[in-house]
Amino acid sequence: MNLADVPIRLLAASLVIVLAHRAAPTQPAPPAPAVGVVEATRRPITETSEFLGRIEAINRVNVAARVTAFLEQRLFTEGAEIRKGDQLYRLERGPFEADLAAKQAQVAQLEATLENARLTTERARTLLGGPAGQQSTYDAALANQRSLEAQVQAAQAQVKASQINLDYTVISAPIDGKIGRTTVTEGNIVGPSSGVLATIVSQDPMYVTFPVPLRQGLELRERYGPQGGLEAVTIRLRLPDGRMYGQSGKLNFVDNSIAQNTDTITVRGEIVNPILRAPSAAGVTVHELTDGEFVTVVLEGVQPIEVLAIPRSAVLSDQRGDYVLVVGADNKAEQRRIQLGQSTPTIASVIDGLAAGDKVIAEGLQRVRPGQTVSADPASALILSSMKDAASEAAPRTNHGAPVRTGPADRSK
Repeated sequence: MNLADVPIRLLAASLVIVLAHRAAPTQPAPPAPAVGVVEATRRPITETSEFLGRIEAINRVNVAARVTAFLEQRLFTEGAEIRKGDQLYRLERGPFEADLAAKQAQVAQLEATLENARLTTERARTLLGGPAGQQSTYDAALANQRSLEAQVQAAQAQVKASQINLDYTVISAPIDGKIGRTTVTEGNIVGPSSGVLATIVSQDPMYVTFPVPLRQGLELRERYGPQGGLEAVTIRLRLPDGRMYGQSGKLNFVDNSIAQNTDTITVRGEIVNPILRAPSAAGVTVHELTDGEFVTVVLEGVQPIEVLAIPRSAVLSDQRGDYVLVVGADNKAEQRRIQLGQSTPTIASVIDGLAAGDKVIAEGLQRVRPGQTVSADPASALILSSMKDAASEAAPRTNHGAPVRTGPADRSK
């Protein structure tokens, strides 16, 4: 190779590169990402708190035999709804009827003897006015009469006891409710030592009891005490399958002591439990709530409160906590750290970090980074309508049978 040709080749290559660079088209700057914004505004929201609770029947009765006898007949269908006074079991009556008849005969015998004693006493009293009368004879007749009167009263008491025992051979329901399975069958001997024959639990209404940590209980007292105490709170229930129960209730009891092992106080409410559908041919009914069932208790304030609200979908989280992206005056996205308060699935209430009127990015968050210029427009109608719906649902409720739509207390996202 001729060394003299190298500079010429380098010059030619440089010229080609310069010409290619000048011929390449200029790439335009990428457009600002489009985002939907919502202004932070003050809206009504219903305060809620959640606790784990258990359904309890208001009345619960363990049916037992009061006398010892053969069980002749069971008169109920297991699992059926029964009424107070319905006959449940019938025991053997013969021995008790015979005992009652013997006691009644004894009373009749004593009453006849008493009648004769009364005649003797009256005769002795009449003779006291004549020469043949003696005071001692009259006194003895009167004492015998009073003794017989006491014996008659004792015999009548025995008749009453025998009648009571005879009545115990028919075991009836003391309350309205649903009866469980029987623990004995016909032909067995039952008595006071036989234990529980069946259990009856009332169905409508029901209690729901739940423990409240002391610290949270003090917060609830501070929040609702000035508003009416127990009357300022409505009970809603979330069932084990996640559905919200379609009835609401009221608190009616707060225990008078703190459980030392858990540092909680027991609170109780009452809620209706109507029949879901008509009884079957066997009389078996179905209610939504069952004695002993675990539920999530949602305490809702009757009166909503005003909070600075933004869509829940606008809230983001990282290791440092919650934050939102807002659009500044220069159309650049800014990160704002916020502190959340009581919220719903659609509305997040902001305690600190935002001011009314701030434009919060609610749509297009995945395309935006802090400091980036954005093209901001009002959020879609779906976001805005969800905010309005949540605000309207926060209005005071007068129908306690309405479905629950307000959500639980704020939880980690």
